[in-house]
Amino acid sequence: MSADIQLMKFHVVVRPKAAVLDPQGAAVQEAMQHLGMPEVRSVRIGKYLEIEVEGDEAEFEPRLHQLCRDLLSNPVIEDYELRNAEAQGA
Repeated sequence: MSADIQLMKFHVVVRPKAAVLDPQGAAVQEAMQHLGMPEVRSVRIGKYLEIEVEGDEAEFEPRLHQLCRDLLSNPVIEDYELRNAEAQGA
């Protein structure tokens, strides 16, 4: 790896849009309530991804957003969040 190219890690969180029903989350909520946590009011099930890339952040971040929209999420029913892990202190 050359001095000007760095390894970057990104976190992607994909979750159902707020207006979309989440039957899997509802099933987990119900199970949690039956297992002694009646306080649980809502559960949303999503996906979490860690992506490591090598290169210049300014060059590949727009491409990662495009991949999140086209491959990793369904924009009709899901939202995604792309975060630079280094900026988060992870």
